[in-house]
Amino acid sequence: MRIILNYILVLLYLTLPLCLGVQPPHIVFTLADDLGWNDLGFHNPAVLTPILDKFANEGVIFNNSYVQPMCTPSRSAFLTGYYPFHTGLQHKVIDYWQANYLQANYTILPQYLKKRGYVTHMVGKWHLGFCNWKYVPTRRGFDTFYGYYQGCEGHFNRTVENGYDFRDNDTVVYANGEYSTKLFADRAIQIIENHDPSTPLFLYLPFQNVHFPVEVPKQYEDMYSNIHDTKRRVYSGMASAMDEAFGNITSALERKGLTNNLLLGFSSDNGGALGFGANNLPLRGGKTTIWEGGTRGISFAHSKTLIKKKGYTHNGLMHAVDWFSTFLEAAGIPQPAGIDGVSQWKMWTDGAPSERLEVVHNIDNIANNSAIRDKQYKLILGDPGPGPWEPLPKLDDTDDDIEISDPLPDTLLYDLIEDPGEHNNLADDLPDVVNRLKARLDYYKSTAIPARYPPNTPAGDPANFGGVWGPGWC
Repeated sequence: MRIILNYILVLLYLTLPLCLGVQPPHIVFTLADDLGWNDLGFHNPAVLTPILDKFANEGVIFNNSYVQPMCTPSRSAFLTGYYPFHTGLQHKVIDYWQANYLQANYTILPQYLKKRGYVTHMVGKWHLGFCNWKYVPTRRGFDTFYGYYQGCEGHFNRTVENGYDFRDNDTVVYANGEYSTKLFADRAIQIIENHDPSTPLFLYLPFQNVHFPVEVPKQYEDMYSNIHDTKRRVYSGMASAMDEAFGNITSALERKGLTNNLLLGFSSDNGGALGFGANNLPLRGGKTTIWEGGTRGISFAHSKTLIKKKGYTHNGLMHAVDWFSTFLEAAGIPQPAGIDGVSQWKMWTDGAPSERLEVVHNIDNIANNSAIRDKQYKLILGDPGPGPWEPLPKLDDTDDDIEISDPLPDTLLYDLIEDPGEHNNLADDLPDVVNRLKARLDYYKSTAIPARYPPNTPAGDPANFGGVWGPGWC
């Protein structure tokens, strides 16, 4: 009887506001892929991203918003509200030939939002598994999907390894020659133009930019003719192409009249990939590492009406799992029991202190490393990965030298308020802090599940499926 009563109460909680004519906000969540900390204009004016800069500066910029070191773990955190070490996706990414996935027993964000009356759309990169139909976006709460399943592919030819990967819902579509960012923006605009404003909209927009391969139409590359380093010049153009697409999409939202009740979120999924044109200065390291350059995301939230305190940078702690919880609260949905995310709604809207006291960067039993941060200190156990402070390329053809550190001890402690670039290891000086944070990591390790990282298998070879990456092999 109590279970039935609880079910009725939750149902009333979800439906009563709609019955009373109170509509939840439209939500648009944009992810940039492999975007470096120093690769948007509001951190580095040499990067020409005026639209993203405008929305960031008119909203709330999150200065301590953490993500995971790589694509798959971050995307699982954003959509489930669980740390990846609680879903088994904490090690690397789902590989091309790997029968791995976000397990179907996890209810993800669009599935919750649909119960609240949302129409849900996804445009862009999935990278949470596709070897069985039950793991693809159209079976995970998205009404429509336009994009690709794998972790990367050519921006013009939609191909990775020996297979093609691009779909409209479940149907393979061939769209060779057009730049992916343009395709994604056009589809997002089409969705917006066809949307009924009386129904709440959730648009998940994980762009392919600025992930390698480093490719962009020439007009964007030409915006950076002063940069002679080819990768940095093209990469910068990729950021500007993404900015233009973001501007076209937000203009469509304005034309449709959706912006008076719109919550807009933007985040990177991990740090920039060193060696592919990205830059994370003044942070250390990059993608794949648990240094700040791999795990501190460049992010902001924007709303004309819902965010009351705006036009500033908030220094409170936030993690990818908190986007899930904050979007749920914005939509009027109760927080699920047992998740790792905490709602930062008051932090976003009123500038209140963060609800989060600590962030777990990762616990990886295969790589045998882990890291945790509280308000001030960050403890790293094991090898955090390559840790150079990679300089920006010069404006001429001379080579830059990357600063390489000496071999590191197994225990590292940094004061991130005084030393955000992680230069000065304090582990020997502050043993009490080390022991305190080790105890917290031990607690989280006691709750972790082993990383699920099966070997590659030829079963998924696109040659078995007409040259296309697709479901049906696990």
